[in-house]
Amino acid sequence: MTPGRAIRTARQIFTAAALYGVIVLLPMYFAEPMMARAGRPVTHPELLYGFVGLALALQLVYWTIGRDPLRFRPLMPIAVLAKWSFGIPVAILFAAGRVDAATFTLSSIDLAISILFLVAWRITRTA
Repeated sequence: MTPGRAIRTARQIFTAAALYGVIVLLPMYFAEPMMARAGRPVTHPELLYGFVGLALALQLVYWTIGRDPLRFRPLMPIAVLAKWSFGIPVAILFAAGRVDAATFTLSSIDLAISILFLVAWRITRTA
């Protein structure tokens, strides 16, 4: 892969991940009443809003990496760890029967994105 193509690919991966994350996370700020109506009240709202806020902040990190993948390449492994910090625990919880299939599916998307982040990290190594 040419260096220019590697940089474009990394830009696309991180920018798409950031956009996806914002689309998925932003509605969670407004989900508490719906969760209560569904019989799943939020007993610790600070955890919900803290999670959403931190996750949205990470989308800005992904966006920043996507703007200049070579300059911010050292952040790419950290981005992978961020995706794993949600995807792996949810997979374990799903295997233990503690989360539903929808939650597992969403966390699997994060694991897939982490693989793309690793690809971006690898292809920009020589760029």
